[in-house]
Amino acid sequence: MDVQKYLKIAKETADAAGEILMSQRGTAGIEHKSRLELVTQADKDSEHLCHERLTTAFPETGYLGEEGTSSNPGAELQWIVDPLDGTNNYAHGIPNWSVSIALRKGGETIVAVVHAPALGETYTAVQGGGASLNGEAICVSTIDKLVRSVVVTGFPYDRGENPQNNLDHFKAVALKVQGIRRFGSAALDLCWVGVGRFEAFWELRLAPWDMAAGWLIAKEAGARITNFSGGPLADPPTHLLCTNGLVHDEMMAALAENPAWKADE
Repeated sequence: MDVQKYLKIAKETADAAGEILMSQRGTAGIEHKSRLELVTQADKDSEHLCHERLTTAFPETGYLGEEGTSSNPGAELQWIVDPLDGTNNYAHGIPNWSVSIALRKGGETIVAVVHAPALGETYTAVQGGGASLNGEAICVSTIDKLVRSVVVTGFPYDRGENPQNNLDHFKAVALKVQGIRRFGSAALDLCWVGVGRFEAFWELRLAPWDMAAGWLIAKEAGARITNFSGGPLADPPTHLLCTNGLVHDEMMAALAENPAWKADE
């Protein structure tokens, strides 16, 4: 299997979707999928383009997109696509958003592209081939103490209704790190661990399209990715911890301090 041909088309597709998204900034209509979760016309237009391009180029592949597009679900090769990760940022004119495209084979990501056109950054990876930013190889940071680390997280959309909302975890971790951030795009958060900007990222209840591409990019850059207890991720993950590997144990200990946490292992 020539993964490079899939990567080439995935990158070209992400570039084209990014052009649509850039052209519609400030003009796309906004709808609410839930109390806190937005969708814009730009999301839908981007997903339509991604589905058309990827499945036309590779008719044997299946497709699963965040905005409800699905085809050929029984295919061995499946595209997992978030056509606009960070919709709230996009709708508010904040540049931290991306197009996330992953190709899975048998449930395992083998090709990944995360394209952030407003930031001028494109992250790519293939299984076993390392990860890159704008064509240059990347790797995780070498900071080995949590107290010297800058970490990043996000919060689930149902945080107002579900008591497992990450707020207690946030408090526990915030008291132990040099800095903590919340940027609003899980795909980019994972990539930014991979490129060494953050030492750790954690989040609850991510969907497959939120993390499929960023997961491979971070992993190929040297990250360690587990659930909060150090075990393998569920699919989809109920909780995810991604670190540079050097602060992983400290992060797990900090997350375990939340007395209300009931991990679904």
